[in-house]
Amino acid sequence: MKIRFLGACQEVGRSAFAVSVGGKYLVLDYGVMVNHHVGFPMHIPPKEVEAIVLTHAHLDHVGSAPIFYIHGGVPLYGVQPTFTLTSLIIKDFLKLSGYYAPYEFMDLQTMLKHTRELQYHQSIDVGDASLTLVNAGHIPGSAQAIINSEGKRLLYTGDFNRQPTRLVDGADPGNYKDLDAIIIEGTYATEDHPVRDGLEKEFVEKVTEVVEGGGTVLVPAFGVGRSQELLSVLSAYHFEHPVFVDGMALDAMEMLLKYPSSLRDSSVFERASKMAHWVDGWNDRRRAAKTAGVIISPAGMLKGGASVFYMENVAAKKQNAVFMVSFQVPGSPGRILLERKKFVIHGKARPVDARVERFDFSSHGGRRELELTLSDLDKKTKVFIVHGAEGNCKKLAEWASKEQGLDAKAPKTGDIIEI
Repeated sequence: MKIRFLGACQEVGRSAFAVSVGGKYLVLDYGVMVNHHVGFPMHIPPKEVEAIVLTHAHLDHVGSAPIFYIHGGVPLYGVQPTFTLTSLIIKDFLKLSGYYAPYEFMDLQTMLKHTRELQYHQSIDVGDASLTLVNAGHIPGSAQAIINSEGKRLLYTGDFNRQPTRLVDGADPGNYKDLDAIIIEGTYATEDHPVRDGLEKEFVEKVTEVVEGGGTVLVPAFGVGRSQELLSVLSAYHFEHPVFVDGMALDAMEMLLKYPSSLRDSSVFERASKMAHWVDGWNDRRRAAKTAGVIISPAGMLKGGASVFYMENVAAKKQNAVFMVSFQVPGSPGRILLERKKFVIHGKARPVDARVERFDFSSHGGRRELELTLSDLDKKTKVFIVHGAEGNCKKLAEWASKEQGLDAKAPKTGDIIEI
């Protein structure tokens, strides 16, 4: 079995890996990097690709996949609502970034004609290999991929979380034995996440405090997953003040209502969707920005979307607050806001007078979960740490080698490793 590392190596973004399945490769995710510039994974000729797996619908895992459908196409595997949500986020990406996207809307449409919906634990043959997808606990429809090929067994975790959240159940934990290799994320290799119940309670209490003081709370959140979870948290705690939801978060909410089986508790989510004010146009946005209440809006890193408009309106007033709840890539506007309490408004970096806090509602496993997963492995398992910035991949590989006696490394983009 050969593994080609095409992206997400010692960085967060452009996840892409290729695993040999006979004479061709099974591509596991094919995302984009969206930071100061757009970056794409290493190229793999479409003629060498047997099929593609999308582990979940976030841009850094799916944003480059339509490239394979410019001339023809191959089967595209995943668990719904991954395909439905992928269509949503790639359409948005094309709208915002079309002038440097290497594909067009028609290529996305072609891609969607090649989808093959799988259920969790359903095994299928792909080339000379078998593929099984199991729950990853990250967002609705997220999956870990198990590939059996050439007498070897590989598990790719994708983005995974063993702890349940308001939105989804935790990752299926029963798949880490008898592996020859694992490709595992290292996003939070050095950071534990707080206990969810206490975090939710603190979040609701602080939101309530700001709103009852006459302020507006802006919650910049990823449109797919995090926005819906935060709305569900407020609903579960019977939050009684206005909650506005804007942008892609609304579209994703509407889509998830059609896939209740992908949710941990569809009744809580349905109730949450009914309590929200669905923002429709600029008049609604202006009203929301002046209302004592909560605004949940993409983009989660404040790189664009309606959240930038809201920042311009809430940042200058001390009674307001900006509560960050999503992962912040180094150098992103959200990261700069947390580190320096500054935000670029109309081309100038300005101090933010509103209260700024971070709430760690991560849908990735923290250090405890990553170390637990690695300690579950047999000693024969070769470990490849990916999807981590600021040295986290190397740090987790060193821990796995020293503390668990595993053959662990942080591969570089372009590496080809035979198992």
